[in-house]
Amino acid sequence: MTHALKLRPFGSSVGVIIPKDVLGSLNVAEGDTVYLTESQDGYRVVAHDPNFAKAMEIYKDVAKKYRNTLRELAK
Repeated sequence: MTHALKLRPFGSSVGVIIPKDVLGSLNVAEGDTVYLTESQDGYRVVAHDPNFAKAMEIYKDVAKKYRNTLRELAK
């Protein structure tokens, strides 16, 4: 499905209005953050932080390495 979005002025910036059905399929609402990511075929709007998965992998490594330290800090 394709949606044509018109660029509109918002103060000193420019924005787009996203249709309700698209917001529903992204599972986001007013006030939520969406991310514009660059892909091989252009740009994509996604509802999740693309860096979150990488951050979680780093956390898992740190948590495994410092398991005892984190357990003591949690007391």
